Amino acid sequence: MEDRIISNELNNGDEALEFSLRPQYLQQYIGQHKVKDNLRVFIEAAKMRSEPLDHVLFYGPPGLGKTTLSCIIANEMGVNIRTTSGPAIERPGDLAAILSALEPGDVLFIDEIHRLHRTVEEVLYPAMEDFCLDIVIGKGETARSVRLDLPPFTLVGATTRAGLLSAPLRDRFGVHSRLDYYELDDLIEIVIRTGDFFDIMVQPDAAEELGRRARGTPRIVNRLLKRVRDFAQVQGDGIITKDIAVQALERLQVDRLGLDNIDYKLLRGMIETYQGGPVGLNTIAATIGEEPQTIEDVYEPYLLQIGFIQRTSRGRMVTRLAYDHMNIETPERERS
Repeated sequence: MEDRIISNELNNGDEALEFSLRPQYLQQYIGQHKVKDNLRVFIEAAKMRSEPLDHVLFYGPPGLGKTTLSCIIANEMGVNIRTTSGPAIERPGDLAAILSALEPGDVLFIDEIHRLHRTVEEVLYPAMEDFCLDIVIGKGETARSVRLDLPPFTLVGATTRAGLLSAPLRDRFGVHSRLDYYELDDLIEIVIRTGDFFDIMVQPDAAEELGRRARGTPRIVNRLLKRVRDFAQVQGDGIITKDIAVQALERLQVDRLGLDNIDYKLLRGMIETYQGGPVGLNTIAATIGEEPQTIEDVYEPYLLQIGFIQRTSRGRMVTRLAYDHMNIETPERERS
């Protein structure tokens, strides 16, 4: 799973590339127009009142720019950012150390915030609401609670699974922003921008071809461009044309809708073994040799988004769109 070129999770080498390509301010950020426009208003209002920005929650699939937007918030507010993740904060004391080191107005970014330990989450509540920490000193009869004041700060939380956030934590965020998959025009603009960074020419129809196969995700389109660039330099004259892009992507086993061999394996397993379904998740997992959680979290979302499979009360089913795309004869029940 980690080696899939069309995975929207971070692969080896992605972090350095993303850091170098990361826009610094909202005017440089491509896509997510509604989120961006709202953030611009909230940031300007906070600056006019000389207050820290309200706590912000970003949620949506991986690779859409949650970390980038958190850094942009800090830059726009003119403050520092401290970055960590939910699993990295194991004890309340770890969180207390991070919070007490913040300067007034700083941004604290917690990735995968849905994976915070419950005991840590309890400490976070008063910090978010009242900018204070309640710490218990001592044990037994000598134990006493001490309240420590914190500088005003902005917590930016990011999660791919907003449904796993507890209601008390979710309600303490003043700004909730969902990041959606990108439109093709935005992905084309990202390809052109990244091509300029790589100092390589990308023809418009080639940029469109890359954008169509990127599954609506900037992380994927940049990764595809990085690999297609290799083919253009070795097998061409260094210019990424549509022909070079198509040939390279076919060799990388990424089809015109961004499906790869694992997607085909899942769909063919359902079609050839279970006549397209309905079939249960655990049965699919056993058939193709994958974990049910991996199928549900990694493979299914995009296939559901483009309408190739659907979930029913009886299980998963392959749709007519998938049969047509794979040039397989549609069963009678799908024709009617």
